[in-house]
Amino acid sequence: MKIGLIADTHMPGSMQSLWPQVTKAFSDVDVILHAGDLHTLDVVDELCRLAPTYVAMGNGDVGIVDDRLQETWLLDLAGVKVGMIHHFPSPARKSPEVIAKRVDRHFAERPDIVIFGHTHFEGVYQVNDMLYVNPGSPTLPRNQSLRMGTIGEMEILEDEITIIIHQITEAGLDPHGEIEHLCLPR
Repeated sequence: MKIGLIADTHMPGSMQSLWPQVTKAFSDVDVILHAGDLHTLDVVDELCRLAPTYVAMGNGDVGIVDDRLQETWLLDLAGVKVGMIHHFPSPARKSPEVIAKRVDRHFAERPDIVIFGHTHFEGVYQVNDMLYVNPGSPTLPRNQSLRMGTIGEMEILEDEITIIIHQITEAGLDPHGEIEHLCLPR
């Protein structure tokens, strides 16, 4: 199973539609997870034309009512429990105890992987036996001005899980610009 990971698109405030490179990158995914702050359902509609899309409600999504948006998601994707939430502390800045408490508070069942957004800072983290992924922002990376940012890709195979954070460039996704790459046995 191939999963597209995206967060913090902030549209139409940042731009009117996604970079065409994002659309191309997600053209062969089975599902798309958007970790919130989309600001308009147009983004969800655009992504749903590519694959089923789930969105974690972000602080910028207040007032948007749609079944595709929830505060949190706990999805079974190819036998892997994937949780998704928008606002979550970065494992790079918080202790494993704080992270575990936040997981327990927001998910009825413990996920194997948590996808989150909010910070616009991309990263893949392993804390104890769990993975945490922030795909960053394709439009406002690292909370800076409008420019090409990052998206993620997760592939769940029978014997491994691969997570890659890609830099978007004029030519597409930079094959040499992988920001994060993690491959773990299942």
